[in-house]
Amino acid sequence: MDGVDFAAQVHAELLRRGLTIAVAESLTGGDLAAILTAAPGASDTVLGGVVSYATEVKQRVLGVPDHVVASHWVVSGECAEAMAAGVRRLLGADWALSTTGVAGPARQEGKPVGTVFVGIAGPLGVRSAMLALSGDRSEIREQACAEALKGLLAELAR
Repeated sequence: MDGVDFAAQVHAELLRRGLTIAVAESLTGGDLAAILTAAPGASDTVLGGVVSYATEVKQRVLGVPDHVVASHWVVSGECAEAMAAGVRRLLGADWALSTTGVAGPARQEGKPVGTVFVGIAGPLGVRSAMLALSGDRSEIREQACAEALKGLLAELAR
């Protein structure tokens, strides 16, 4: 399955429960929001998103704490969690997803291309997952979107 298939499943499950979602994206640059809003019924579940490519946008708009950036950098689980929690709070969503990482072509913060962190924030808290993806820049971004949606489906199944 790809991101579009996962997005359709996410929408069906959120709609069934009367819940909403928001996204905070860095390395995916809006791709996750595009996939979510392409699915039928998106207007019933998707509140919006923030593309926070620059570190200062992560901090100023999403509320990523300075100490997270200073201690863990932006390519980290801690940053992904803060991004997800921040966009959930900012937009008033029930659930939120975030993506941060290295799509390439070069290493970032000493981390190799394909290092991705996905954050998931919901009613019971926030968590993150580290992914080691492979492929070119667009393939990494596509896989990151699919994995984020798949992760949310797993959380919703709990």
